[in-house]
Amino acid sequence: MRGRKSALVVLLTEAELLQLRTWSRSTTTAVGWVRRANVILGVQGGLSLKEAAHQAGLSETHARKWLKRFVQPRLQGLQEAARPGPPASFSPSGSLARGQTGL
Repeated sequence: MRGRKSALVVLLTEAELLQLRTWSRSTTTAVGWVRRANVILGVQGGLSLKEAAHQAGLSETHARKWLKRFVQPRLQGLQEAARPGPPASFSPSGSLARGQTGL
């Protein structure tokens, strides 16, 4: 086999496996969470990182990023980090954000 092999190994507890499978099968969970769960489950199931990323719909780079984040803090590592930049000027609901006045 050609190419670099991943040194990342995933060993899951029963609780983690159950939670990842729940996210993976859910129709109401955000797509990002489902993809991250699928990558981790794929690698844990014996797929290469490239194969797991392809099946999850992620690039190999993004799959490696989420796998590395999972290895240390486990399930908490799958949360997205805060985005840099100033706070939002508009609220996501479309109404006025805090501190704005309707002119």
